[in-house]
Amino acid sequence: MSAGQGGSLNGFVPFPADNLWNTDISNAPVDPNSAALINFIGGSVGLHADFGSGQYNGSIIGIPYLVVNSSQGPVTINFTAYGDESDPGPMPIPTNAPIEGDPNPSGDQHVLVLDNNNCWLYELFDAQPSGSGWNAGSAAVWDLTAGEQRPYTWTSADAAGLPIFPGLARYDEVASGAVRHALRFTLQSSRAAFTPPASHWAANSSNSNAAVMGMRLRLKQNFDISGFSAANQVLLTAMKKYGLIMADNGSSMYISGAPDDRWSNDDLHNLGSVTASDFEVVQMNPIYTSANVPQGAAPVISSFTASSQSVSAGTPVTLSWSVSGASYLIVSPGIGAIRGASAVVTPTQSTTYTLYATNAFGRTTATVNITAH
Repeated sequence: MSAGQGGSLNGFVPFPADNLWNTDISNAPVDPNSAALINFIGGSVGLHADFGSGQYNGSIIGIPYLVVNSSQGPVTINFTAYGDESDPGPMPIPTNAPIEGDPNPSGDQHVLVLDNNNCWLYELFDAQPSGSGWNAGSAAVWDLTAGEQRPYTWTSADAAGLPIFPGLARYDEVASGAVRHALRFTLQSSRAAFTPPASHWAANSSNSNAAVMGMRLRLKQNFDISGFSAANQVLLTAMKKYGLIMADNGSSMYISGAPDDRWSNDDLHNLGSVTASDFEVVQMNPIYTSANVPQGAAPVISSFTASSQSVSAGTPVTLSWSVSGASYLIVSPGIGAIRGASAVVTPTQSTTYTLYATNAFGRTTATVNITAH
C-alpha cells in the first residue's frame, strides 16, 4: 500500500479471499422476498455514485482515506457518543488526516486510515481533531489480514457494524480493470435486523419489507452493460459478481467511493440509468433480530503481566499475556491494536495498562499497573 491520501493499494485486497466482502455471489440464490424488497426501495430509483472529482457545495465528493507508514505514531481517541461499543485508542491517525466533507466537514465526518506497516485499518465516525488526538463518536479497528467479526449488536464507524473502506469504489481499482469486492451502498429505510457480514442495526422503519443491514443486491446477469464506458463497466461488473452491501441509512441506491480527481463526474452520472429494478436481492440466511442474536463466550484472558511493576521512568518493560478465543487485541495506552502475545512499553510515569480482547460475543479486559519513579 502506497503511503499518502488516496494511496494505491497496488492490488492488495483487504481481508482474506473467503471474507464476505470478497465472495463471488454471481451464482448465489435469489432471496424469496426479493421482488417485495426491491419494490419497497422503489424499482425506478437510479444508482447514484456518491463520489467523484472536485468539490460539490464546498466539499470533496466521497469518503477519503489515508495510508500511513511506520513513521506515524499513535494518538489518543476521545469518545463523544458510542465509546462503549468502540475500540479504544491509541491509533496512528495524524491530526491532519482527511475528513469526509473536507474542507468543510459535514455529515458523518468519517476518517479512514490504513497502516501499511502493520496492516490494520482504523475508522472514526463524527471525527474532529482535538489537540494532539481526535474526538470521535465511535471508532473501530480492523485486521486487514483476518476475517474479523465485531461483537454482535455493536456499531462501528458505520451503522451496520461494518468496515467502510473495503466497500469503497476506488479509482486505482477501476483503472486496473477490476473491482474485486462488494461495494457499500445506502438506503433510506431499514428495519431492526441484520444479516452477515453486518452486526448492527439502526432501524428507522417497522415495515417487514424494509432492508436489513447487510442486505446484498446483485445486478442481474442479463443486464446489458455494453453501452457504458469502460470505467462504469468495471463497476457494473463488480455489482454482478460481488454485489452491493447495505451499510447505512441514507439516500437510496447511493454507492460509496473515495474522492479522486481522475473520476469523470459526467460519466459516473450515467450510472443513474441503472435502477433498483435491475437488481435482485441475494438470499439472506440467517437474518438476526433481537429474538435470535447469536450468543457465546467472550474471550478468556488467562494472564496479563509485566516483566517488572516498579521501574525507573523510561525503562523498557515487557507486557505479556495469554488469551484464548479473541478475534483481535488492543493494549492501551501507548500500543493500540497488536498481534502476538507480548509488547514492550517504556512508561515515563506510573501507568495502568489495559488489555482488550474482543470477539463476536463481547470483550474481556485485564489490567496491570507499573509504577515509574
